[in-house]
Amino acid sequence: MSTKLKITVIASSLAILLFTIIGGFVNVRASSNEGAYRQLSVYSEVLSRIRLEYVEEPNITGVTEGALHGLLESLDANSSYLSAAEYKRYKTMKTGGKADIGATVSKRFGYAAVVAVIPGGPAEKAGVDNSDIIESIEGKSTHDMSLAEIHGLLSGEIGSTLTVAVVRPRKAEPQKIVITRDMVTIPPVSGKMLADNVGYIKVDVIAEGKAQEIAGKIRDLQKQGAKKFILDLRNSASGSESEGVAIANLFLDHGTITYLQGQKYPRQAFNADPAKDITKLPVAVLVNRGTAGPAEIVAAAILENARGDVVGDKTFGDGSVQKLIEMQDNSALILSVAKYYSPSGKAIQDVAVTPNVLIADTADDDGGLPDEDQAPTPGEKPSDKDRDKDKKDEKPKNTTDEQLNKALEVLKNRESKG
Repeated sequence: MSTKLKITVIASSLAILLFTIIGGFVNVRASSNEGAYRQLSVYSEVLSRIRLEYVEEPNITGVTEGALHGLLESLDANSSYLSAAEYKRYKTMKTGGKADIGATVSKRFGYAAVVAVIPGGPAEKAGVDNSDIIESIEGKSTHDMSLAEIHGLLSGEIGSTLTVAVVRPRKAEPQKIVITRDMVTIPPVSGKMLADNVGYIKVDVIAEGKAQEIAGKIRDLQKQGAKKFILDLRNSASGSESEGVAIANLFLDHGTITYLQGQKYPRQAFNADPAKDITKLPVAVLVNRGTAGPAEIVAAAILENARGDVVGDKTFGDGSVQKLIEMQDNSALILSVAKYYSPSGKAIQDVAVTPNVLIADTADDDGGLPDEDQAPTPGEKPSDKDRDKDKKDEKPKNTTDEQLNKALEVLKNRESKG
C-alpha cells in the first residue's frame, strides 16, 4: 500500500469518528445512539488493523489535522478548522491595521476563487480578474488551505507583496501575479441619468453607509426627472448584510426582506419598515456571478416581493453567520451557525439568486466563475490541438452591455406607480 493510499484510508476512518463526535456542532447526527456506536466500532477496528498490520506507524497527528480540514470544508466554504498554529496566526491577523488586496475570495472547485475585485484596489491594479481561480499563494496550493487561512495570507502590511498563481479559462499554464497590499478605498455609489428617464445607480461594495448614499442618489435622480431605476449590483460581493437589508427597504414598504435561521439559531426576520421606503418607481436589479452576500439579499427581496425585476446571471451564493469555537488544544473551529434566506424560504448560500430575466454576462470575456463541470483544473495542460482550437475560437471582447440593455428593455414595459 502506498503512503498516499495509507493516508487516505486513515483520513477516511478518522472522518467517520469526527463526524460522529462533533455531529452536534455540524448538524450531522446518527439516527440513533446505536448507529453512532456502530460507527465508532468500525473506526476503532480499522485503526487497529492499520496500526497492527501496516508496514509502519502513520503520523496520526498530521492525518487528523488533514481530516479535520476536509470535514469542515465539506460543510460550506465559510466553515474552517484551524490548528493551534493556524489559529495563533489567525488571531494575529484579526488584530486590525492590516492592508488587503481588494478582492472577495471564496472557495470553489477546492481552490480559492476570486468572486469579485474592488475597482481601483490592489488586485485590480495587478491584473487580477473576476472569476480567477487562485491555484497557489506564495507557492502553497490553496487546495490545502481553509478559507480563513487564505484570507489571512492575503492580508498583510501596507506595501508588502505576495505572489499568486491564477488559472484562467483557455490558458495553458497558471499565470503568476504579484500584488502589492494596500488599504482599500471603497468606491462611492455612482448615479447618472440614462435615456427614457431611467436613473442608473451602481454599487460596488455594500459597506456601512451605502444605503444612505443610495437614498441620496435616488432623490437626486428623481429631481432630474427619473421615472424608473436600474440598481446595478454586478460584481458587488462584499459588505454588511444589515446594510443590504437597509438598501432593500429603500424600495419596499412591506413584506419580508430576509431572515436568519440555524439549527440552534432562532429565526430572526427582517421586515420592511414602511417609513424607510423612499420610492415606488419601477426598478430593475442587475446581477451576475460576481454578485454575492448582501447584494444577493437585496436582489432576492426585490424579486420575491414582486417589487421589480432581476436581470442577468445567476448569482454566486453566499450568506451565513459564523461562530468561532475554541478547542481545548488551542485549535479552533469557524462554523456556520445560521443562513440568510430569501422571503420564500430559499437559503441564499445554497441556491443563490436566479434572475427572472436570465441573460449571460457577455461584457466579461469569461462570463464569471464557470460551472463546476467546466472549471479549469489547476496544473492540467491542454494538448496542442486544444490550444490551437482555443486560439482559433478566441473573439474580441463584447463591449456592448447586453445585460444593461435588457434591463432598459424590461423597464419599458413597466409602468410608473408614481
